[in-house]
Amino acid sequence: MAKIYHANLYGLEQEKSKLLSNDDISKTNWSLITPQKPFYLLIPQNNDLLSEYNQGYKITEIMPVNSVGIVTGQDEKTIAFTQEKAEVLADIHRLSEDTVAPILYRPFDQRFIVYDSKVVTRLRGEVMRHLLKRENMAIVVGRSSAVTGNEEWNIIGISKQIVDLNFYRRGGGQVHPLYLYPNINQSDQSLLKEQRRPNLSQNFLNDITSKLGYTPTPEAIFYYIYAIFHSPTYRTRYAEFLKIDFPRVPLTSSDELFRQLAAYGEELVALHLMKSPKLDNTITQYEDRTGNRVVDAGHPKYQQGDVIINKKGDRFTRVPENVWNFYVGGYQVCQKWLKDRKGRTLSNEDILHYQRIVVALQETIELMAKIDAAISSFPIE
Repeated sequence: MAKIYHANLYGLEQEKSKLLSNDDISKTNWSLITPQKPFYLLIPQNNDLLSEYNQGYKITEIMPVNSVGIVTGQDEKTIAFTQEKAEVLADIHRLSEDTVAPILYRPFDQRFIVYDSKVVTRLRGEVMRHLLKRENMAIVVGRSSAVTGNEEWNIIGISKQIVDLNFYRRGGGQVHPLYLYPNINQSDQSLLKEQRRPNLSQNFLNDITSKLGYTPTPEAIFYYIYAIFHSPTYRTRYAEFLKIDFPRVPLTSSDELFRQLAAYGEELVALHLMKSPKLDNTITQYEDRTGNRVVDAGHPKYQQGDVIINKKGDRFTRVPENVWNFYVGGYQVCQKWLKDRKGRTLSNEDILHYQRIVVALQETIELMAKIDAAISSFPIE
């Protein structure tokens, strides 16, 4: 059987060109690698924990109905910051205002879309219809890391609306709705709620029932999964495998641990859907310094707890540094949300929303530590 060797060469282009011109393969420091199924990666990989990791269920095995987010092909003509602006776009396209729907465009960034096949390239209707103006929520997770180098895996989010393909920095977030609704035109939401069914595979339900001695509610399972994916130890321990495929969910036989993680997951969900009452206790202030609340090019800038949005110095004060540096899906949330509003004047609602984002991220950081503290050790038992 043929042997496979691997070598890396890092550095600037000029340095690499010089090394390559003065070297040859006989002098290269090669490493023998043994690619493992199912991916047969041609790079070195630490597989010491692979069998442990593979004991968990892949998220796509748990929630089999899923797809990537929608693709408009022309965001500027179909997506707007407000419902009113989106209705104007619908009118321009000679479409009904009923085609306008909320969309989760980027982390913590809800906008409005003209959702119609006449103007949207990929509706992903087989999945998005379960979120389109329905009472539902979905886990949005990536198949491989949207970050580079040694950055922590963070391609996990949640939505109660349809989701854009580029919700994450490298795109491709897979949307997994909790509930599936019947494919009928029905305005009676109470009837639809009775007819909906959980998007949970029977094999997974059988296994979790066997471990716990009962079948948890779909919501409790959903919250448990969301908490697991926010465990810092989970992210670092399985970092090698999170880079190459959808994340796997380890199951516990401890009812106490399951319920505690589900409770933490429920808190995270409320924060990330901007529904938690904790968000009303803002920790920042907005200072107007004659910049008219306009987000200038080259901004925001972070200086000693202040997030400065323009050259005049308008700013949010008392933003914790760990919150400023918090990433979701490869995006630095507190920076990205403002940067995407370059040239816009922030409204009172925008300012309050940003302050609530800061609280949500601060609480998330604290909950992530609590999740790790609740899990006494890995592998989870």
